Amino acid sequence: MKRFLKCTAFLTATVLMAGMSLSVANEVLPGIPLAAYAADESYQEGSDSLCHYKKYSDHIEISSFKSTDMDSLTIPDTIDGLPVTTIGIYAGQICKMKTLTLPDTLKEIGPYCFSNCPNLTALTIPDSVEKISFRAFEDCTSLETINFPDHLVKTGSFTFENTPWLSAQRKKDPLVIVNGGVIDGRTCTGDVVIPSGVKYVASGTFSRNEKITSCVIPSGVSEISDDMFFYCSNLTSVELKGCTSLGIMTFSYCNKLTEIKLSGKLKKIDGYAFSDNSATATITFRASESTWNAVEKPSNDPFLQRAHMVFDESYQEEDDEVIGDINKDGVCDKKDAVLLRDWLAAEPDTVLADWKAGDLDKDGKLTGSDLTLLKRIVLKK
Repeated sequence: MKRFLKCTAFLTATVLMAGMSLSVANEVLPGIPLAAYAADESYQEGSDSLCHYKKYSDHIEISSFKSTDMDSLTIPDTIDGLPVTTIGIYAGQICKMKTLTLPDTLKEIGPYCFSNCPNLTALTIPDSVEKISFRAFEDCTSLETINFPDHLVKTGSFTFENTPWLSAQRKKDPLVIVNGGVIDGRTCTGDVVIPSGVKYVASGTFSRNEKITSCVIPSGVSEISDDMFFYCSNLTSVELKGCTSLGIMTFSYCNKLTEIKLSGKLKKIDGYAFSDNSATATITFRASESTWNAVEKPSNDPFLQRAHMVFDESYQEEDDEVIGDINKDGVCDKKDAVLLRDWLAAEPDTVLADWKAGDLDKDGKLTGSDLTLLKRIVLKK
């Protein structure tokens, strides 16, 4: 298995260095999993009655399940005395289970992990989960209900594509946002402004959306993920208020892109961020020319070479504030209400990251009145 992964990583690097796009069925493969799964970390392979797994020094990663015909699948918290933290790539693909119970120790759900599970109707994501990778639940054609934890869970490209849940969310709002993270925007049209409370936008969010014309991403989003605007053929302008990095193929085939506004916080532009982009744009960089020169970026990128550069040193970076977000996690939810309650009750070790966000009656102090207003906001969500 390790030899195969190393060969895959080598092949990917060879293709990219040759200037070609790595694609499957006309879609670019995100680069992150290849790097993540090629890591040469020591583990032992094992199996039990339920699954095959990799046993690391401090955790278990499930590689595959022994049966795909089970009506229900319950994944244990521990195997061999170690916590199950990861379910790997393809592990539960094409399973026929109607119910799925994930362990409270789980941190990451891998690419294609439960794709094409046609009988799965509902899903509860444990509070411990931090990331659900690309296409993890794609083509789960009966999946109508997803219960998310009260915090941001990072997702990848097409994580819930072709599910009734995503279709229902798109009808409510084509910009699908859950707990401060944008999951999908491929049915958005026209000019899109992502709300200030958003802290994360998934890779491929607007991929192949030919109806979006402009996009503003707030300062809370620092990472512009891979393929975010891939093949947005009518996209003309983008404002990235707080970005520190542009991922691979972020603006590939965006051939009408004529205006880009970039944060002065920018540190890195991937060598293929503008690949196959024939447009000529004005790039406004909100810092000095010397700061721009220090950005890690390709030296011979045709798009950047054609661009007209404007350096705006007078621009003041915004600090987006989410009303009621006193713990500064990007969303206003019941955690903020509990935190304010504890602070007002003088509970020991209670710390407010941004007390002004909780001053809802604007009297310059925190009182029971603010807690009441905060509870009303949370209950309306």
